[in-house]
Amino acid sequence: MFVNERISNVVMIQIIGLPFLICILMSFILGYLGIHVLKREVIFIDIAMAQVAVVGSIIAHLAFEVHEDSLLAYACSLGCVLIMAVFYAVIRSKMFQISLEAIIGISYVIAAATALFLVGIAPGGHIHIQNILSGSLLWTRWRDVAVILLTFSAVGFCFYLIRKPLTNASNGYHQALNKRIEIIFWDFIFYLLLGIVIMLSVQISGIVVVFAFLIIPGTISVIISSRLTVQLMIIWAAATMASIMGLLFSYYLDFSIGPSIALFLGGELILIAIITRFCGGYSSCFRRDIMKY
Repeated sequence: MFVNERISNVVMIQIIGLPFLICILMSFILGYLGIHVLKREVIFIDIAMAQVAVVGSIIAHLAFEVHEDSLLAYACSLGCVLIMAVFYAVIRSKMFQISLEAIIGISYVIAAATALFLVGIAPGGHIHIQNILSGSLLWTRWRDVAVILLTFSAVGFCFYLIRKPLTNASNGYHQALNKRIEIIFWDFIFYLLLGIVIMLSVQISGIVVVFAFLIIPGTISVIISSRLTVQLMIIWAAATMASIMGLLFSYYLDFSIGPSIALFLGGELILIAIITRFCGGYSSCFRRDIMKY
């Protein structure tokens, strides 16, 4: 029995080990980005960027008959992300009649409609839809881990270099508008780097997991603390715990990995919300954080 249990544990690690590594890598970079997304009030930017990247991938598939994980497909996706980064950066400083979130929603609808049209004429189009939603975390390879690690490390280093202007732009956008050229430039850099992270993440894990990692841990951290270092620790702890529980849940109950992780992240947020409701100390902290943001 002991031998059988040991073999079972080895098999489990072989199956969920690489997906767990991908989840940890995504939580590190997406958690940090989530704080800026919440401050900028562009909650659905990841869905819009992901949909635009998918359009680029489908165009590459139709025009050049390449697979979605090929270098050319990534190049086409990056080109679409680059165009949208310029658009979001410029439109935010030019149009004040409607919010940027509304513009993001409109661009998502247009990109989604374009993707559905292209999927309808592309061979195996239903596979693209499935990958967009749930991804393919279960089939993660060491190559995927290496690509994610190198890319996210480079993006993280860029964010470290520009942390001060990026933080200033996120904390006080309207005050920074006095230096319009500079704010457009830093917005463009932010949306471009965010788009690169989302493009790679969605390719592997799907929109559901990416959105959950981007928004939910950041929301939990903002509820508990207003200090960035503490927020990051909370984000990574919450994401790690949800990843472990979600992967084990999907392994033992034969459930999809992505939705499992998102469900446990949602459960953590509900638990924190209950604490803030019935614990006066946390509630007052929550109110102070909301006023800051």
